[in-house]
Amino acid sequence: MPLYPTNENIMTFPTLFITCMLALLSNPATAQIKPEVSESVELMSILSRTAGLQEYNMDMAGQYTKDTEAWFAPYKGHPIIAYYQGLHDNQSISYDAVMSMAIHLDINKGKIKFLGEHSDLEQRWNGVDVNDFIVRLNQFYADTRFHDFYKGHRAFYEEGLKTYETNVMSHFHQDWYARFYGTSPTERFRVIIGFTNGGGNYGPSRQLTGQPKEVFAICGYYVAPLTGKAFENGANLASTLIHEFNHSFVNPLLDDKTNATRIEATGKKLQKLSMLGMERQHYLNWQTVINESIVRAAVILYMLDQGFDAKQVANEMADQVCRNFNWMPELVTALRHYAAHRDQYPTLHDFYPQIASCLSQYVESEFERMRKPLK
Repeated sequence: MPLYPTNENIMTFPTLFITCMLALLSNPATAQIKPEVSESVELMSILSRTAGLQEYNMDMAGQYTKDTEAWFAPYKGHPIIAYYQGLHDNQSISYDAVMSMAIHLDINKGKIKFLGEHSDLEQRWNGVDVNDFIVRLNQFYADTRFHDFYKGHRAFYEEGLKTYETNVMSHFHQDWYARFYGTSPTERFRVIIGFTNGGGNYGPSRQLTGQPKEVFAICGYYVAPLTGKAFENGANLASTLIHEFNHSFVNPLLDDKTNATRIEATGKKLQKLSMLGMERQHYLNWQTVINESIVRAAVILYMLDQGFDAKQVANEMADQVCRNFNWMPELVTALRHYAAHRDQYPTLHDFYPQIASCLSQYVESEFERMRKPLK
């Protein structure tokens, strides 16, 4: 089933199609995405590794891991390390909180400055004196001669980016999104390779004054131990990008007050039905549950449209149900209806009432199923 009009019926709304394509071409948020390396991401990752944070000690980068250990091990007694370990123990600064700070740093001419507003950081930084942290981080950066380390591995980074683009980005079809959603994104999407992050992938965002919101996919780097090659099985690795880029289209739909009012009660019930599973995934509010639900369903639609193997698609569906998105079959069915009736629903925003209705019906059927034995 096609996700957008076929040649037989595309003439039913040529103006919409042309408008969407012009918007896609003119919007800087949709410029061709290229993977990047970030000195601030490497700095925060290596600081976290040196301080002993386990999620930044996967040590999966081959020779780069050895180089990192040799360079930074002598600085495990640096004053910032005990301080940073305290932030980890007392403020839970770890995982995505580390990357939230990384994308808010600017490094220029040997000096680190904070970008944006402190309130834009991941909430675990709320109790931290950010200005004091930046002062300490500058000292670590200078004392370890971090820029020399970073500059000395420039060729390695470039080779890693080239491999990622060949093996992974080739499976990421950016033009699908504007066709499926009927709109261009309002956010700028960026891909950064975290060469110290191993199997960890993170999706922080930032909003700088006067600029589009930026959404980052920070993808970990690792070398397969048997072959010594990086980014093998690129089709599977591309799933991170496929998922994250959907957020650039889905999240703004819930920012619409009409949509939020329409789906809020259902979202709270879904969260209640799956609370323990969602908490384990750090999805702590109904808005996140709704957005993640639509994004994950859209990934399955993407896979169907891009000709993924039927077994892969079935495994993706099963994986989402295992992650407590038990309503995924119903939601995917609804989105397939949307995809087949684009003359009626030019954009996913137009279809949002049907999404709300689909999830509401699921919720009511579940509660009725639980009530029935008790009557």
